[in-house]
Amino acid sequence: MNKKVVVLGGGTGLSVLLTGLKRFPLDITAIVSVSDNGKSTGRLRNEFHTPAVGDIRRVIISLSETEPLVEKLFNYRFETSSDLNGHTVGNLILTAANEITGNLSDGIEALSKVFNLKGKVVPLTEDDVVLMGEMEDGSTVEGECEITLCNKKIKKIFYKEEPKITPDAIKAIKDADLIILSMGSIYTSIIPNLINSEVIKAIDESNAKVMYVSNMMTQPGETDGFSVSDHVNLLNFYLGDKKLSYVVVNNNRINEEILKKYQNEEQKEQVLVDYENLKDVIVIEDNYFLLENGMVRHDSLKLALSIFTLLLK
Repeated sequence: MNKKVVVLGGGTGLSVLLTGLKRFPLDITAIVSVSDNGKSTGRLRNEFHTPAVGDIRRVIISLSETEPLVEKLFNYRFETSSDLNGHTVGNLILTAANEITGNLSDGIEALSKVFNLKGKVVPLTEDDVVLMGEMEDGSTVEGECEITLCNKKIKKIFYKEEPKITPDAIKAIKDADLIILSMGSIYTSIIPNLINSEVIKAIDESNAKVMYVSNMMTQPGETDGFSVSDHVNLLNFYLGDKKLSYVVVNNNRINEEILKKYQNEEQKEQVLVDYENLKDVIVIEDNYFLLENGMVRHDSLKLALSIFTLLLK
């Protein structure tokens, strides 16, 4: 029987990780945070009062075994002077599936058959959730997009109203052999999965170890100056009795020219591995660095191989 791997996250990082994991004989469940309120997703949320569909669209594509044309179609973004401008076909289809089936989970299930997914995609909640951020200066910021853009140091993340977690998400966590917190925006993609007592209880009751795949670059306004141990400590703060057992890190020093470009254009720096502060967690390391279309990315296949090898042990 294939090992059961549950991956929690959102955004591009989750998609990259799943692209690699689907190549191995694993029983994968991706639990996706649904608090994004920007661009096409935000407009659809305002109009239809649904959970965010943008990250779910990316995850469906990453787990899909369909033709490349279908992937391009699902990710196609309209450029027009009408109300369609900025919307992706996939976001519209997911919203329509939600309307037709009556909820997002059933809508995803229906589309999973069309896209021949190598895994299960589960929204964290069916609720129209609003992410809140309490800043170090005492101010409160409402909305995931607004938290990212406010350029203030974040003290705490919470929901405006406590969401009801989907039963499939809780069951997957409890049954897992390994729980992975994916790379991605730690405050707005990863932590939104951990700020619910029901989720934390399920993690604590699971027999699974918890792994974090560390970001390679810092996130402006969120993790400026963070090392790997800073990420680990932050996640452990939100986790319950069960803390991180593993952290997967890139041990390659990124080219100075690339780093300078990132610093100048995006105010991002490489997340450095401070081994001396990682005594309470098992470090899994390799050169996972990949440059894709000028962007720093994890080598998804190499990353997945490291995780699969660990599971075999």
